[in-house]
Amino acid sequence: MGASAIEAPILRVTRAPSLPILWAIGLAGCAAGAASLVFALENDAIGTELGEPMVIASIWSWTTLAYIFGGLFAWSRRPESRFGPLMVTAGVVCFLVTLSWTTSDVSYTLGQTLDKLPAVVFLHVFLAFPSGRLSGRFERVLVASAYATAISLELVRMAIGEYGPHNLVGLTSAPTAFIAVKNAQLLLLSGYCLAGVGILAARRRREGRPLRRSLTALIDAFAVGLLMMAVFFVANAVDAPAVQQLRWVLFLILGLAPVLFLVGLIYARLARSAVGELFLDLRADLAPAELRDSFARALRDPSLTLAYWLPEFGSWSDAEGKSVRLPEPGSGRAMTLIDRDGARMAALLHDPALEDEPELLAAVGAAFSMALENGRLQAEQRAHLEELRGSRSRVIEAGQRERQRLERNLHDGAQQRLIALSLELSLLERQVTGDADARKRLDRARREIAVTLEELRSVARGLHPAVLSGHGLEVALQSIAAKATVSVRLNVTLESRLPEQIEVAAYYVVSESLANIGKHAGAASASIDVNRADGVLIVEVADDGVGGADTERGSGLRGLADRVESLGGKLRVWSPPGRGTRLRAEMPCA
Repeated sequence: MGASAIEAPILRVTRAPSLPILWAIGLAGCAAGAASLVFALENDAIGTELGEPMVIASIWSWTTLAYIFGGLFAWSRRPESRFGPLMVTAGVVCFLVTLSWTTSDVSYTLGQTLDKLPAVVFLHVFLAFPSGRLSGRFERVLVASAYATAISLELVRMAIGEYGPHNLVGLTSAPTAFIAVKNAQLLLLSGYCLAGVGILAARRRREGRPLRRSLTALIDAFAVGLLMMAVFFVANAVDAPAVQQLRWVLFLILGLAPVLFLVGLIYARLARSAVGELFLDLRADLAPAELRDSFARALRDPSLTLAYWLPEFGSWSDAEGKSVRLPEPGSGRAMTLIDRDGARMAALLHDPALEDEPELLAAVGAAFSMALENGRLQAEQRAHLEELRGSRSRVIEAGQRERQRLERNLHDGAQQRLIALSLELSLLERQVTGDADARKRLDRARREIAVTLEELRSVARGLHPAVLSGHGLEVALQSIAAKATVSVRLNVTLESRLPEQIEVAAYYVVSESLANIGKHAGAASASIDVNRADGVLIVEVADDGVGGADTERGSGLRGLADRVESLGGKLRVWSPPGRGTRLRAEMPCA
């Protein structure tokens, strides 16, 4: 087996940070969390401004560590994504804000300047999931405006407000202006958060419900976090009661997001272990439908479709040989193309949410390449069968049209001329009333014309039964049953006309069956039942003859089977020796 190449637009060659760097950042994060606890416990003002110091310090330190370690794990697992470094940045910003709890002028001023920045960083993180990049001009402008609002208006507030002796940028005290700037800042930040909620909701509506439950919970946590931030900012602006409790709930929710993200990554890692089960399944030489089900289970995507590239046809096909169209961008479907030895072989059509798991796609794609040749050959075989079925149907339809044309020509041409000739002979017979010999010869000629007409009508009926087109299947079957050489019980239960090709096929099934009964069965009676059930026309012909009918040679049954199968139906024959013959044709007619 040659090597396979899996082409997926989400795969990029980017090196993960080295282990020493990850350890260094992790230890620095632990030190930052511990420092935040120390800052809170040593600063008596924290209890007055923010509530219970230990509660605030614990929640804030947890948030700092959750984003730093969650970001490090994501960074190591998916170095091609910027989301991991962005999460680490969010954790670092949370720590820097706690510098405002210190008594150092420089650290206090820096921490207070960044006081509202965590809200904007969280907004950035939530909107940039999962690639770490903002999509679209509106999102970039929104986040940039939020950063500018958080920092610039905070500096204005520090310049005109009473922030204590450690504030290095304090210029004057203007309480009225301070309140106005504060409220403007808080309401603007609330608006940015609500806009973020709207963006997440629009994505959900556009892309559909995420495939994985963990991912669903994560995105919902993003939306709830942004909504809670908006509520908190408004409550703070209007000095609503229970602001401290709102703060605690807000940071608990914000701290939950990286946990859910880690759960999703771990779940994805465990899901890749299902690929081992997939390889075991492939050893069993699965049927195409079972093969698709195995891949769907491995990817946890019940909508998965396997598409095979058929060079001979220049098209994509599913395992049944039916044509498949690859999804267009923005169609709500994604695809992973699979090559082998430089040649295009197949494609996985899947849920776009799986693009967040390139390793899983790569592993499943590698397994797919193992089973590819067998599946592709089966798809190619079915495509040939599909083409053959269509070709057979076209041949039968062309033959039917030609028979109709010949029947019409016989009726309008030869039959009419013979009838006209018979009338001419009748007129001539009146003119030779005195010549007995001439009248005798004319009478014999008229009888020969009548026999010829009947033979022509019989031929015409064999080509295409005009009574079928004019009066429907039931009347046509009554006509041939009346001329049968055995006693026939006919039961037709149809409420309306059927498509012409279905009626013609049913007519010939009955006609050929009665002809076979008369020639070969040695039967005394036959029964014909025609009915429609669940969109299928069922024609059954049975006799009490000798049985033992040959379904392949000499009885015309092979031709009937071709006609029925060309319409998507099936024909079955039961003919045990000495127990008669029963023929059943089923044709879809919905």
